[in-house]
Amino acid sequence: MAITNTGKAEAARLLGNTGSPTAFTYLAVGTTTTAAAATDTALLAETTTAGLARAAATVSNVTTTVTNDTLQLAKTWSVSGSVTIGEVGILNAAASGILLARYILSPTRSVASGDGFTLTYKIKVA
Repeated sequence: MAITNTGKAEAARLLGNTGSPTAFTYLAVGTTTTAAAATDTALLAETTTAGLARAAATVSNVTTTVTNDTLQLAKTWSVSGSVTIGEVGILNAAASGILLARYILSPTRSVASGDGFTLTYKIKVA
């Protein structure tokens, strides 16, 4: 997983409530398996078809080491076509926005019409 440089900057604004920060509440999936990097600003091949468009997630805090130290985003998509998912990301807008983190799935996940694809993405503050 790569926490992005722009994601770190937006997270710092959120911590201090400086500027006009926007919380990270969206999940997106894509089809590439190109390595994640801190310089990424978007998913490299974000999917908007087959029912897998970027969507608002259910956001909560969960405990990993100390109480509520982990941000958790969860979403289940209803798939309406065939797609091989290779990347996932956390963003702060329904379109464009800032990419907090990008993760490459290994192995990739193949989904088909009628499937549900559930993604739970956790970021631990340590």
